[in-house]
Amino acid sequence: MSNHKFPRDSNSFSNNLFSAFLSFCALFLLTAFSISAQLPSPKSVLGFHPTDDRTIADWQQITNYFNKLDAASDRISVKEIGKTTLGKPMIAAFISAPENIKKLETYRQTSQKLADPRRIKSPSELENLIKNGKTIVSISCSIHSTEIVASQMSMNLAYELATANDDETKEILDNTILLLIPSSNPDGINIVANWYRKNLGTKSESTSPPELYHHYAGHDNNRDWFMLNLRETQNITKLYWQEWFPQVVYDVHQMGQNGARFVIPPFFDPPNPRIPPLILREVGLIGYKMAADLQSANISGDATNTTFDTWWHGGFRSAPYYHNSIGILSEAASANLMSPVEITREKLVRNGRSRGLNSPLETATNHPDTWEGGLWRPKDIAQLEMTASRALLQLAAKFRPRYLRNFYEIGKANLESQKDEPKAFIVSAGQPDAETVARFLEILMWQGMEVHQMTRELEIVPNQNKPNDFGEIPLGSFLIFTNQPQKNNVLSLFERQIYPQRLNANGDAEVPYDVAGWTLPLQMGVEAAAAWQIKDLPQHQNSLRKIENINQARKILNLKANSGSFAAMPSPLKSKPKIGLYKGFTSSMDEGWTRLVLDNHQISFQSVTDADFRNKKLDFDAIILPSQSEREIVEGLRAENYPVEFAGGITEQGVENLKNFVEKGGKLICFDDSCELVIKRFNLPVKNVLNGLKRSEFYNPGSVVQLKVDTKNAIAKNLGENTAAYFINSSAYEITDSNKVKSVAKYAKKDVLLSGWILGEKYMNDKTAIAETDYGRGKIILFAFRPQHRGQTFATFPFIFNALEK
Repeated sequence: MSNHKFPRDSNSFSNNLFSAFLSFCALFLLTAFSISAQLPSPKSVLGFHPTDDRTIADWQQITNYFNKLDAASDRISVKEIGKTTLGKPMIAAFISAPENIKKLETYRQTSQKLADPRRIKSPSELENLIKNGKTIVSISCSIHSTEIVASQMSMNLAYELATANDDETKEILDNTILLLIPSSNPDGINIVANWYRKNLGTKSESTSPPELYHHYAGHDNNRDWFMLNLRETQNITKLYWQEWFPQVVYDVHQMGQNGARFVIPPFFDPPNPRIPPLILREVGLIGYKMAADLQSANISGDATNTTFDTWWHGGFRSAPYYHNSIGILSEAASANLMSPVEITREKLVRNGRSRGLNSPLETATNHPDTWEGGLWRPKDIAQLEMTASRALLQLAAKFRPRYLRNFYEIGKANLESQKDEPKAFIVSAGQPDAETVARFLEILMWQGMEVHQMTRELEIVPNQNKPNDFGEIPLGSFLIFTNQPQKNNVLSLFERQIYPQRLNANGDAEVPYDVAGWTLPLQMGVEAAAAWQIKDLPQHQNSLRKIENINQARKILNLKANSGSFAAMPSPLKSKPKIGLYKGFTSSMDEGWTRLVLDNHQISFQSVTDADFRNKKLDFDAIILPSQSEREIVEGLRAENYPVEFAGGITEQGVENLKNFVEKGGKLICFDDSCELVIKRFNLPVKNVLNGLKRSEFYNPGSVVQLKVDTKNAIAKNLGENTAAYFINSSAYEITDSNKVKSVAKYAKKDVLLSGWILGEKYMNDKTAIAETDYGRGKIILFAFRPQHRGQTFATFPFIFNALEK
């Protein structure tokens, strides 16, 4: 046999190499196709494509889809993060590259360390965390469940990220971990889905449900992000600020139909001075990236720098600013739930004006490409939201080290004291309402703020302008330092807000996005003093003990331990009155918050319906009318839009039956707007002096104000002469016959503003805030304000409890 070796055929080798390459490509494409084919699409599970016209998935269908996707994909891990108010599971879908999903706990710990720079011991450890960490992004959908499209879009977004294999998606998956919350209000998704399906093809197809779409809060569920009254808020706050510490939070919303098609950052003025400037810049950068991508896709009608500001604290996207994170809000123009709507130019001209945007038909730097009207569909909204979500994720992936480093640096800067900041705030020992103090501390701690107990007496300077004027703080007081990573949150909740006076060209007050002031100790009636200096603090560090949990604080306050977080408080009532709370079909948030306060204080009550008023089923000791207009109460929903069983209000007959109830010995308690009905229909000698004033004369969009209280009145039992109350476009009464109507509390004669903004304070000075009068054998109590505002105003809850006593 010959040992001769034949020369290699170069053409044959090239052909074989090319064939191998083709085989590899085919195998790769086949594998990619196979992965995609194996993963369930939303349509394959639901039977329709989410966001198509006149389709809707309820919460069970949404969670079922996410669970099926989780089971089939190694890019997704679905976790339950708690139960809703009505007991439904809340979920978050963790979406990332498979290797990241396997190491979620490692990345969670990395984010936790970056959130607290004190835990990082060296520059090399920091660099290693930044090198190996991932940008944590959360996208949350449809907290307002009539803004339904995002909850449906979330399934499409998850499927796209689970199946796509393009370079951009790979970069996103490799460098970010997405916490996708299909809805932060699952109960509401079911309420809306059930109502919509029931009324498809009827006159009510485009209407909102005749009930609150959150059991207690309705639309106000996005006003609870520092107060934590709601289970949903508590669950997500724990996920964000105890566990994962996302660098970016995106809250997806819809708005009215007739303005810009999409509003995104940068936001309108004014900014809150406690938001770090870098965060405001990063918010704007992400918004402009979204806008540029939308424009690149030839999507018109997108606006920045309009409508929504960054002053107020308590929203889903604004709370992150005080946790050193970036908060993004988008607001898409709405359809009729999941039905398309025709938007004419006339509607855009008539109804489209907003702060920072004269007209949606007018081009401007912040709105360079107008949308001229036409058919507006759910899939148009979904396209906006998908494009914006991808834009955000692209930035978060591409600039991963930047986001992680900035997050760390902001927290690190908070550890240094500044001249204009107190060293700490002191919650003094021995306050009369220990339960409220305990709830106050629990609210702070649940958000990640550190609270210490003083185990020996300390001396502090409570007045910034008197640096040598020391005062003693009693043993057992609580101390909240400002030089902690949560500094901006501490300051924004303890300080008194001073909203800048902003007037339009015609002299009218410019309307802020939400409220102007919210100082939490004032609202809750908790005594909290600023400590500008603490004498000999370094040598007394051992005199401070960190509070690790709320039951530790409750023990210090001589209270029984709670079995769980945010447990119900003891009933303050000594008697057991039979209480009725009016609950019509116009979905009153004030009614919902009243229910929450009563439930949280274990006070039994019964809802009173329109039919009950009409049919004289008013067998109660006391009836509460929450803050609603006369028209809402008497006329209710309109029969041309709603089925007959939901239309009509209490009617004139119901008003007469209510008068009869009081005449025969019943007690009627009215909050804010509902007082007008009673003053008018019961012919009471009381006048709201703010009625008819122009916005250039008087305006108060939401502020903490000072009351002067007649402490001898039974309604004011255990309240102080100076009590803080919440005023939000409320009333101020002049009593024209003091022999018939008594004033229980008045707004202060001067310096009525404690936190926020009032234009034209003189109009409310020394006017009645709470009045009472006999009527027949019964009694009427008028609150010119809302004493249970958003479940936050613990300082004025006792007025309600005292009024309810037999």
